[in-house]
Amino acid sequence: MDHRPARSALYIPGSKERALDKARGLPVDIILFDLEDAVAPDAKVGARATLTTALVAGGYGSRQKIVRMNGLDTPWGADDAAAIATMKCDAVLVPKVNGPDDLDAIAALIPDLPIWAMMETPQGVLNAAAIAAHPRLAGFVMGTNDLAKDLNARGRAAMITSLQMCLLAARAAGIVALDGVFNAFKDEEGLKAECDEGRDLGFDGKTLIHPAQVAICNAAFGPSEDEVTLAERQIAAFEAAEAEGQGVAVVDGKIVENLHVATAKATLAKAEAIAALETS
Repeated sequence: MDHRPARSALYIPGSKERALDKARGLPVDIILFDLEDAVAPDAKVGARATLTTALVAGGYGSRQKIVRMNGLDTPWGADDAAAIATMKCDAVLVPKVNGPDDLDAIAALIPDLPIWAMMETPQGVLNAAAIAAHPRLAGFVMGTNDLAKDLNARGRAAMITSLQMCLLAARAAGIVALDGVFNAFKDEEGLKAECDEGRDLGFDGKTLIHPAQVAICNAAFGPSEDEVTLAERQIAAFEAAEAEGQGVAVVDGKIVENLHVATAKATLAKAEAIAALETS
């Protein structure tokens, strides 16, 4: 699994030079450069060239740069794949993945980049384990808007089973899993609640549609000061207990075992990685 921070993943239209430039200064962990839904049909061809130029110019620091292509069943998919294969990006994001065969087709066209899969169809969710196990796959992105449409679902609660099935598959395969977007970008309270829920479910981060959502998302999916302090205390207490020949320690009235120490060390590693990213 990629251990770089993946708290926030912001969609940026590949056709808009101003947005591409602004993204260079945003404190996001991942930029999802979009050639699909965020680009109008008559702008898709030009978007490839605009995005290629922006990526060559660089300036995106150590953020992960992932390009979402149009599906191979569209008029633009094959040309997108050919262009992305030569772009200065970190991965390709494939929409509406229904099964591992869809990834095989992309892998043949883009041989040198990791692949991420949009999980946004009922068939894709049912095949999540097989998709996650694909040798080229590096991450899942939940496409909750399309999934809700296909499920005829109203509200987040109706999609919890789908979210958890994809998360289970991602964890079994050791890949990154990102929660879907929150559409009401001016509703900060609603965004925080959904970020907290996604974090508590186990997602690594969340996809975003507006720069105003970044700070809330980063705070939700990054370790808090209290969590870092607790992790340090758990590790210290366990090491002290081990030195005395004990197999467990107690912190704040709770047992600390090997598994808690592993989680604590992961928390500290994540905090260090975030700090490194923010200073790069």
